[in-house]
Amino acid sequence: MTSAERRQKIMAHIRNHGTGKVDEFVSQFNVSAVTIRHDLNLLEKEGCVFRCYGGANLNPNFAFDQPLYRKDQLNRTAKQSIALAAANLVGDGEAIILDSGTTIGLMPQYLTNKKQLVVMTNALNTAYQLSSIETIDLHVVGGSLRRASCSLIGHHGEQQIRSYLFDKLFLGVDGFDLQTGITTPDNHEAQINRAMCDVARQVIAVTDSSKFGRKSFCMIRAANQIDVLVTDSNIPHATHQALLEMGVDVILADQTVN
Repeated sequence: MTSAERRQKIMAHIRNHGTGKVDEFVSQFNVSAVTIRHDLNLLEKEGCVFRCYGGANLNPNFAFDQPLYRKDQLNRTAKQSIALAAANLVGDGEAIILDSGTTIGLMPQYLTNKKQLVVMTNALNTAYQLSSIETIDLHVVGGSLRRASCSLIGHHGEQQIRSYLFDKLFLGVDGFDLQTGITTPDNHEAQINRAMCDVARQVIAVTDSSKFGRKSFCMIRAANQIDVLVTDSNIPHATHQALLEMGVDVILADQTVN
Protein backbone atom coordinates (compact mmCIF):
# COMPACT_ATOMS: atom_id res chain seq x y z
CA MET A 1 0.00 0.00 0.00
CA THR A 2 1.36 3.42 -0.94
CA SER A 3 1.36 6.35 1.46
CA ALA A 4 -1.32 8.07 -0.66
CA GLU A 5 -3.56 4.99 -0.47
CA ARG A 6 -3.03 4.81 3.29
CA ARG A 7 -4.03 8.45 3.70
CA GLN A 8 -7.16 7.84 1.60
CA LYS A 9 -8.15 5.00 3.94
CA ILE A 10 -7.39 7.13 6.99
CA MET A 11 -9.55 9.90 5.55
CA ALA A 12 -12.37 7.46 4.79
CA HIS A 13 -12.32 6.30 8.43
CA ILE A 14 -12.39 9.87 9.75
CA ARG A 15 -15.24 10.78 7.40
CA ASN A 16 -17.29 7.82 8.58
CA HIS A 17 -16.60 8.27 12.30
CA GLY A 18 -15.87 11.98 12.62
CA THR A 19 -12.53 11.25 14.27
CA GLY A 20 -9.56 8.90 14.22
CA LYS A 21 -6.82 7.90 16.65
CA VAL A 22 -3.12 7.47 15.97
CA ASP A 23 -2.99 4.17 17.88
CA GLU A 24 -5.86 2.72 15.83
CA PHE A 25 -4.15 3.58 12.54
CA VAL A 26 -0.79 2.25 13.74
CA SER A 27 -2.42 -1.12 14.42
CA GLN A 28 -4.49 -1.11 11.23
CA PHE A 29 -1.68 -0.22 8.81
CA ASN A 30 1.27 -1.73 10.71
CA VAL A 31 3.36 1.45 10.50
CA SER A 32 4.95 3.67 13.13
CA ALA A 33 3.17 6.40 15.09
CA VAL A 34 5.55 8.90 13.49
CA THR A 35 4.28 7.87 10.03
CA ILE A 36 0.62 8.21 11.06
CA ARG A 37 1.23 11.61 12.64
CA HIS A 38 2.88 12.70 9.40
CA ASP A 39 -0.17 11.49 7.47
CA LEU A 40 -2.53 13.38 9.75
CA ASN A 41 -0.40 16.53 9.52
CA LEU A 42 -0.61 16.38 5.72
CA LEU A 43 -4.38 15.90 5.86
CA GLU A 44 -4.65 18.88 8.20
CA LYS A 45 -2.53 20.96 5.81
CA GLU A 46 -4.94 20.07 3.02
CA GLY A 47 -7.79 21.29 5.22
CA CYS A 48 -9.79 18.09 5.63
CA VAL A 49 -9.05 17.40 9.33
CA PHE A 50 -8.15 19.20 12.54
CA ARG A 51 -5.35 17.65 14.59
CA CYS A 52 -6.19 16.89 18.20
CA TYR A 53 -4.45 15.08 21.05
CA GLY A 54 -3.84 11.52 19.95
CA GLY A 55 -5.41 11.84 16.51
CA ALA A 56 -7.57 14.07 14.30
CA ASN A 57 -11.16 15.23 13.89
CA LEU A 58 -13.10 15.82 10.68
CA ASN A 59 -13.21 19.39 9.35
CA PRO A 60 -16.94 19.94 8.69
CA ASN A 61 -16.19 22.81 6.28
CA PHE A 62 -14.13 20.71 3.89
CA ALA A 63 -15.80 20.09 0.51
CA PHE A 64 -15.68 16.32 0.03
CA ASP A 65 -16.71 14.58 -3.15
CA GLN A 66 -20.35 13.45 -3.18
CA PRO A 67 -22.39 11.64 -5.82
CA LEU A 68 -24.44 13.88 -8.09
CA TYR A 69 -27.76 12.30 -7.07
CA ARG A 70 -27.07 13.16 -3.42
CA LYS A 71 -26.05 16.75 -4.11
CA ASP A 72 -29.06 17.19 -6.38
CA GLN A 73 -31.43 16.96 -3.39
CA LEU A 74 -29.70 19.71 -1.39
CA ASN A 75 -31.00 23.32 -1.43
CA ARG A 76 -33.19 22.56 -4.44
CA THR A 77 -35.30 25.74 -4.27
CA ALA A 78 -32.27 28.01 -4.07
CA LYS A 79 -30.61 26.16 -6.95
CA GLN A 80 -33.67 26.66 -9.18
CA SER A 81 -33.65 30.42 -8.70
CA ILE A 82 -29.87 30.57 -9.18
CA ALA A 83 -30.10 28.53 -12.39
CA LEU A 84 -32.77 30.90 -13.75
CA ALA A 85 -30.73 33.99 -12.84
CA ALA A 86 -27.66 32.46 -14.49
CA ALA A 87 -29.61 31.60 -17.64
CA ASN A 88 -30.82 35.20 -17.82
CA LEU A 89 -27.18 36.23 -18.34
CA VAL A 90 -27.05 34.28 -21.61
CA GLY A 91 -27.64 36.38 -24.71
CA ASP A 92 -28.82 35.28 -28.16
CA GLY A 93 -25.98 34.23 -30.45
CA GLU A 94 -23.45 33.63 -27.68
CA ALA A 95 -21.01 30.75 -27.31
CA ILE A 96 -21.01 29.46 -23.73
CA ILE A 97 -19.60 26.64 -21.61
CA LEU A 98 -21.73 24.90 -19.03
CA ASP A 99 -19.63 23.13 -16.41
CA SER A 100 -20.86 20.13 -14.45
CA GLY A 101 -22.81 20.53 -11.20
CA THR A 102 -26.35 20.24 -9.93
CA THR A 103 -27.18 23.95 -10.16
CA ILE A 104 -25.85 24.31 -13.69
CA GLY A 105 -27.70 21.10 -14.53
CA LEU A 106 -30.92 23.06 -13.95
CA MET A 107 -30.05 25.75 -16.51
CA PRO A 108 -31.06 23.99 -19.79
CA GLN A 109 -34.80 24.34 -19.05
CA TYR A 110 -34.31 28.12 -19.05
CA LEU A 111 -32.38 28.24 -22.34
CA THR A 112 -35.13 26.96 -24.64
CA ASN A 113 -36.06 30.43 -25.94
CA LYS A 114 -32.50 31.56 -26.67
CA LYS A 115 -31.54 31.92 -30.32
CA GLN A 116 -28.42 30.73 -32.13
CA LEU A 117 -26.62 29.51 -29.03
CA VAL A 118 -23.43 27.49 -29.15
CA VAL A 119 -23.05 25.44 -25.97
CA MET A 120 -20.18 23.21 -24.90
CA THR A 121 -20.43 21.04 -21.80
CA ASN A 122 -18.56 18.20 -20.13
CA ALA A 123 -21.63 17.16 -18.10
CA LEU A 124 -23.56 14.19 -19.46
CA ASN A 125 -26.80 15.08 -17.66
CA THR A 126 -26.67 18.62 -19.01
CA ALA A 127 -25.80 17.44 -22.53
CA TYR A 128 -28.78 15.10 -22.51
CA GLN A 129 -31.16 17.93 -21.64
CA LEU A 130 -29.64 20.26 -24.24
CA SER A 131 -29.88 17.60 -26.95
CA SER A 132 -33.64 18.13 -27.19
CA ILE A 133 -33.30 21.89 -27.85
CA GLU A 134 -32.95 22.10 -31.63
CA THR A 135 -31.94 25.77 -31.63
CA ILE A 136 -28.75 25.01 -29.70
CA ASP A 137 -25.53 23.99 -31.45
CA LEU A 138 -24.33 21.47 -28.87
CA HIS A 139 -20.73 20.35 -28.38
CA VAL A 140 -19.87 17.68 -25.81
CA VAL A 141 -16.37 17.48 -24.33
CA GLY A 142 -14.78 14.06 -24.81
CA GLY A 143 -12.89 12.16 -22.15
CA SER A 144 -13.16 9.71 -19.29
CA LEU A 145 -16.26 9.57 -17.10
CA ARG A 146 -16.06 10.92 -13.57
CA ARG A 147 -19.08 9.22 -12.06
CA ALA A 148 -19.39 11.38 -8.95
CA SER A 149 -20.20 14.44 -11.07
CA CYS A 150 -21.45 12.68 -14.23
CA SER A 151 -18.79 14.66 -16.10
CA LEU A 152 -16.09 13.94 -18.67
CA ILE A 153 -12.47 14.71 -17.82
CA GLY A 154 -8.99 14.17 -19.24
CA HIS A 155 -6.32 15.67 -21.51
CA HIS A 156 -8.31 15.06 -24.69
CA GLY A 157 -11.14 17.19 -23.35
CA GLU A 158 -8.75 19.92 -22.24
CA GLN A 159 -7.23 20.09 -25.73
CA GLN A 160 -10.69 20.17 -27.29
CA ILE A 161 -11.76 23.07 -25.07
CA ARG A 162 -8.60 25.05 -25.83
CA SER A 163 -9.42 24.92 -29.56
CA TYR A 164 -12.25 27.44 -29.09
CA LEU A 165 -13.09 30.81 -27.60
CA PHE A 166 -16.29 31.38 -25.62
CA ASP A 167 -18.22 34.41 -24.45
CA LYS A 168 -19.10 33.00 -21.04
CA LEU A 169 -18.29 30.11 -18.74
CA PHE A 170 -20.79 29.03 -16.09
CA LEU A 171 -18.57 27.39 -13.49
CA GLY A 172 -19.86 25.00 -10.83
CA VAL A 173 -18.54 25.22 -7.27
CA ASP A 174 -17.73 22.56 -4.64
CA GLY A 175 -16.03 24.98 -2.28
CA PHE A 176 -15.68 28.78 -2.25
CA ASP A 177 -13.25 30.39 0.17
CA LEU A 178 -12.01 33.96 -0.08
CA GLN A 179 -8.38 32.97 0.51
CA THR A 180 -8.35 29.62 -1.31
CA GLY A 181 -10.74 30.53 -4.12
CA ILE A 182 -12.92 28.04 -5.99
CA THR A 183 -11.89 24.46 -5.34
CA THR A 184 -12.92 20.88 -6.17
CA PRO A 185 -12.00 17.50 -4.65
CA ASP A 186 -10.80 16.05 -7.97
CA ASN A 187 -7.54 17.11 -9.68
CA HIS A 188 -8.71 16.07 -13.17
CA GLU A 189 -11.91 18.07 -12.76
CA ALA A 190 -9.83 21.07 -11.67
CA GLN A 191 -7.61 20.78 -14.74
CA ILE A 192 -10.51 20.78 -17.18
CA ASN A 193 -12.17 23.65 -15.28
CA ARG A 194 -8.98 25.71 -15.53
CA ALA A 195 -8.93 25.12 -19.28
CA MET A 196 -12.53 26.37 -19.44
CA CYS A 197 -11.56 29.53 -17.54
CA ASP A 198 -8.67 30.19 -19.93
CA VAL A 199 -10.86 30.24 -23.05
CA ALA A 200 -13.83 32.24 -21.70
CA ARG A 201 -14.07 36.02 -21.88
CA GLN A 202 -16.26 36.04 -18.76
CA VAL A 203 -16.15 33.56 -15.86
CA ILE A 204 -19.45 33.25 -13.98
CA ALA A 205 -19.40 31.18 -10.80
CA VAL A 206 -22.73 29.56 -9.96
CA THR A 207 -23.38 28.28 -6.43
CA ASP A 208 -25.80 28.26 -3.54
CA SER A 209 -24.62 29.80 -0.27
CA SER A 210 -23.86 26.46 1.42
CA LYS A 211 -20.52 26.32 -0.45
CA PHE A 212 -19.05 29.48 1.11
CA GLY A 213 -16.27 28.99 3.66
CA ARG A 214 -15.60 25.50 2.32
CA LYS A 215 -12.46 24.41 0.53
CA SER A 216 -11.14 21.27 -1.09
CA PHE A 217 -7.92 19.78 -2.46
CA CYS A 218 -7.64 21.34 -5.90
CA MET A 219 -7.81 25.02 -6.80
CA ILE A 220 -9.62 26.13 -9.95
CA ARG A 221 -9.73 29.92 -9.76
CA ALA A 222 -8.87 32.64 -7.25
CA ALA A 223 -11.86 34.56 -5.92
CA ASN A 224 -10.70 37.82 -7.52
CA GLN A 225 -10.33 36.12 -10.92
CA ILE A 226 -14.04 35.52 -11.45
CA ASP A 227 -16.18 38.17 -13.10
CA VAL A 228 -19.65 37.34 -11.78
CA LEU A 229 -21.01 35.28 -8.90
CA VAL A 230 -24.61 34.06 -8.99
CA THR A 231 -25.77 32.88 -5.56
CA ASP A 232 -28.53 33.44 -2.99
CA SER A 233 -29.02 36.03 -0.26
CA ASN A 234 -27.67 33.75 2.47
CA ILE A 235 -24.12 34.50 1.34
CA PRO A 236 -22.14 35.68 4.43
CA HIS A 237 -22.12 39.48 4.58
CA ALA A 238 -18.32 39.66 4.93
CA THR A 239 -17.85 37.43 1.87
CA HIS A 240 -20.32 39.51 -0.14
CA GLN A 241 -18.58 42.77 0.71
CA ALA A 242 -15.10 41.36 0.09
CA LEU A 243 -16.11 40.15 -3.38
CA LEU A 244 -17.62 43.51 -4.27
CA GLU A 245 -14.36 45.19 -3.21
CA MET A 246 -12.49 42.77 -5.49
CA GLY A 247 -14.64 43.95 -8.40
CA VAL A 248 -16.77 40.80 -8.63
CA ASP A 249 -20.37 41.39 -9.69
CA VAL A 250 -22.54 39.50 -7.15
CA ILE A 251 -26.08 38.55 -8.20
CA LEU A 252 -28.46 37.40 -5.46
CA ALA A 253 -30.86 35.21 -7.39
CA ASP A 254 -33.66 35.08 -4.81
CA GLN A 255 -33.81 38.88 -4.80
CA THR A 256 -33.68 39.41 -8.56
CA VAL A 257 -35.73 36.55 -10.04
CA ASN A 258 -39.53 36.45 -9.82
